[in-house]
Amino acid sequence: MTKDESSRGRGNSFVETILIVAVALGLALGIQAFLIKPYRIPSESMVPTLTIGQRVLVNRIGNNFGDPAIGDVTVFHPPAGAENGKECGAPKQQDQPCPLPTRERADVNFIKRIVAGPGDKIRIEDGHVVRNGKRQAEPFAEPCGGGEGCDLSTTITIPKDHYFMMGDNRGASDDSRFWGPVPRDWIIGNAFATYWPPKRIGLL
Repeated sequence: MTKDESSRGRGNSFVETILIVAVALGLALGIQAFLIKPYRIPSESMVPTLTIGQRVLVNRIGNNFGDPAIGDVTVFHPPAGAENGKECGAPKQQDQPCPLPTRERADVNFIKRIVAGPGDKIRIEDGHVVRNGKRQAEPFAEPCGGGEGCDLSTTITIPKDHYFMMGDNRGASDDSRFWGPVPRDWIIGNAFATYWPPKRIGLL
């Protein structure tokens, strides 16, 4: 092999390496944008299921093939105003969950659990969901502690194509009780696994 041939070989190998890296990076970005997205837990609202700093994987395409289900841990855009306080999109009684969200969605992402879906009638009793007249078995939920939102005895009906979200840490979660059910179109996807920290790797 001549010197020129050797140089061309090294040049081709370098170009090939660059192409492999570019393709791998493109695939990684495409997967994150359209298929699976990592998400970091920012607050204590999902304790004990998820803790601050824990990281989960979110399925971005699952909801394209079926409706979200009660019990799903879900990442979504909350209504505008939810990130700054408890802004409800409709007048409500003091002992009533928020029946409607504000019209616009916020740019931030929240993670909560779906506790009711379209057409369900719900109220809150000691932090637990009473759905269609039946108190739900919620072994994942932390005690509410008697604070705001623990007892909301006036029943609301979840609108069509909306889902009611609550954190598992019922006494420390700003959720649909205060800013209303979330439109289906605002749901990003379901969290299906946790990958950090290593001692908590597993499926949700």
